[in-house]
Amino acid sequence: MKQEVTSGVIAFLTAVYIVAVNSAILADAGLPLEGAIMATIITSFVGCLIMAFHANAPIILMPAMGLNAMFTFTFVHGAGMHWQEALAVVFIAGFLFTVVSFTKLADLLNRAIPDVMKHAVTAGIGFFLAFIGLEKGGLIEANPDTFVQLSTLSEPLPFASLLTFALAIWLYVRNVPGHFLWAIVCGVFIGNILGVGTAQETVNLSFSGYGDVFWQMAFTNVWTVAFWTSVFAMTMVLTFENIGLISGYVTDLKRHEKMKRALQASAASAMSSGLFGTSPTIATAETAAGISAGGRTGLSSLTTGVLFALTIFALPLVSQIPDSAIAPVLLIVGGMMVRSLGNISFESILSWFPAYLTVALIPLTHSIADGIAFGFVAYPLLHIFAGKKKEVAAAMYMIGFLFLIHLLLTAFGF
Repeated sequence: MKQEVTSGVIAFLTAVYIVAVNSAILADAGLPLEGAIMATIITSFVGCLIMAFHANAPIILMPAMGLNAMFTFTFVHGAGMHWQEALAVVFIAGFLFTVVSFTKLADLLNRAIPDVMKHAVTAGIGFFLAFIGLEKGGLIEANPDTFVQLSTLSEPLPFASLLTFALAIWLYVRNVPGHFLWAIVCGVFIGNILGVGTAQETVNLSFSGYGDVFWQMAFTNVWTVAFWTSVFAMTMVLTFENIGLISGYVTDLKRHEKMKRALQASAASAMSSGLFGTSPTIATAETAAGISAGGRTGLSSLTTGVLFALTIFALPLVSQIPDSAIAPVLLIVGGMMVRSLGNISFESILSWFPAYLTVALIPLTHSIADGIAFGFVAYPLLHIFAGKKKEVAAAMYMIGFLFLIHLLLTAFGF
């Protein structure tokens, strides 16, 4: 029991940075900061509890880096949705993911989607997070001729971001427990010394503001193509990201049954995220820290969930975190996701070229959905051109066809 509790504490210290980072990204979508912080905390707490009691697994569920960017920068800023409508996308995508997890569709989709495309999506989202981190930290700025350029690094915001980034990297490579948490704490002090302020007002410990976020889903554009394209893209990412992460963590003798229950727990948590008012949760990479410390049962994830709940008392502190303290975490997490490129084989152009399109176009179009669409259309198309259409699963053809419709409708302004 001591080992399980200890592993839960270690996992929490590794993952607690998400409260500050996720709420900051959601605030960019227009959510009230207090509501975004509360939604992140409550969703992480409930997700860990679902995992503990349904799957008895030491897997941490919290809002996913990448999917929060998809929520804000693809759905709200890109597709022009209100954040309430984006929450409806989260809820329906979570519901569809739940259907997948309780049926044989999970295995079907896992076999149909090539590993090279899964790794490409992860790497593309990593580059997208890096771009957002550079922008948020004031390290790059718009240029009318080249679209983007390096900013004046001697200004307070980029200079504070660079100092915090150097410290964050040092903590990370030294494997200091809770490295992201300590980097953010130090980043707050650096920002205050250099005069980097926050755009948010001080948030007090109160549940009153959470009512503006809880159960605020809006289904007003449910009949539009953009809505269902967004749902489809998020469902795909939720499905194969969770399958990949969970399969890597579940290693006991009852592997298949525990993996199935862990996937179901993750799906239920993702669906509840829309109700609670945040981007969807996912089985996170930070789980590895708890497992490395000896976590083997749900008591570990239960401990992490309870500690997440206690962070409510730090609500006033979270609102005072400047962008210069958030940006370095986005840069490092983005780099961690880009490591997926190492799993891509470059032997056949039929595989690596669609992966390349996905990786390049996710950040360059500033849209995760559009970047995925180009790659998933190109993959079956190239195999048809090469006379190897039988090497592609039927489900992959269907996915590619749906994304092709999305691209065509987007091109003609629908």
